[in-house]
Amino acid sequence: MRIPLKMDKMVREAIILAAGEGTRLKPFTEDMPKVMLPIANKPILEYVVKALVENGISNIIMVVGYKKESIMNYFGEGRKWNANIVYAIQEKQLGTGHALLQAERHVKGREILILPGDNIIDKGSISKLISSDGPCLIIDESELPSKYGVVEMENDVVIKLIEKPERAESNLISTGIYKFEKEIFKIVRENVEAGENKLTDALQFFIENRKLKGIKVDGQWKDIVYPWNLLEANEEGLYGLSSSISGKIEKNVSIKGNVVIGEGSIIHSGCYIEGPVIIGKGCEIGPNTCIFPSTSIGDNVIIHPFSEIKNSVIMDNATIGSGSFISNSVIGKSNSISSHFSTITGDTYIEVDGELHKIEGIGAFIGSNCKIGANVVVGSGKRIGKKCIISSNKLIREDIPNGSRVV
Repeated sequence: MRIPLKMDKMVREAIILAAGEGTRLKPFTEDMPKVMLPIANKPILEYVVKALVENGISNIIMVVGYKKESIMNYFGEGRKWNANIVYAIQEKQLGTGHALLQAERHVKGREILILPGDNIIDKGSISKLISSDGPCLIIDESELPSKYGVVEMENDVVIKLIEKPERAESNLISTGIYKFEKEIFKIVRENVEAGENKLTDALQFFIENRKLKGIKVDGQWKDIVYPWNLLEANEEGLYGLSSSISGKIEKNVSIKGNVVIGEGSIIHSGCYIEGPVIIGKGCEIGPNTCIFPSTSIGDNVIIHPFSEIKNSVIMDNATIGSGSFISNSVIGKSNSISSHFSTITGDTYIEVDGELHKIEGIGAFIGSNCKIGANVVVGSGKRIGKKCIISSNKLIREDIPNGSRVV
């Protein structure tokens, strides 16, 4: 008697859309694509890869475009993550539908997952998606649904998807995370050929003619759209951090809570570190420097004595002068900041793409490769572009464009 083989319905293939620039995250996306911005010292995209691999999905197609070399150099063929990564190139960023089509020739199986590379997603949500029958979309609730694709449901079926409506009739939004069969490529291609390059254009057609289930997010999902979202995501990324102390810790250093200190880093005497905090490799901190919770410090960062850092992201190769105070701020790569630098934390309005956003308790956002003199103070919510030079004793009350000199 022949026993029939049990078919494995588990999805084993995923497409990650990672070609975009992320203009609303400037100045940080001037030098790297949005998906490579660090959250708890790991690129956003790494969280997506990890969530897939933890669900047994190791065959990953990454659609890359803007500054693609930084992605390809970091992930390579994916061996570090037990993944098999191949790349599809979108030479011009012509929309998410167009981006998806670039991956079609690499797809081997019948079912695929489609994910944005600029969202934090966890294992549980992916698991729930792949275990559901038929085409599915992960949905979530939002206090600002009109900023997303708004989903209308009947029972568990999506009946309408409206991209960024002026007035939302529902607080349910699309996360942009889908499971489809290969027929989706035909629908997307027809829409792209008709000049509709967004994936959501094709999805509306699919919804009207097929059944698309909506599945509520079953764990962590975080969309990083604006600079202040980096701080929110970083705080969440540090949650549940397990302590790991490498490098050299001198006498009279106080470490409380969950703290990670990378290899080759030196924490000098008199420092106080309260986790969750992550400090990368090759850093030099102190003496007598305080680092408070929800702070991520990248690799090869120098923080001179008597400085205080809290709830901030300091990217790789930055130098912070002595007696500085940085709070609720994001400091880009390779900045050289002199002594007694301060960020003012407060409530303010920040304009992005013509829209005003009221943000509470925010500090400063500084792009990469800036040189900032001593005794500089940056106002709440102010953005300094990349490669700026700011002389000593300046109070920054307005945004500073890329390459500016403030003398």
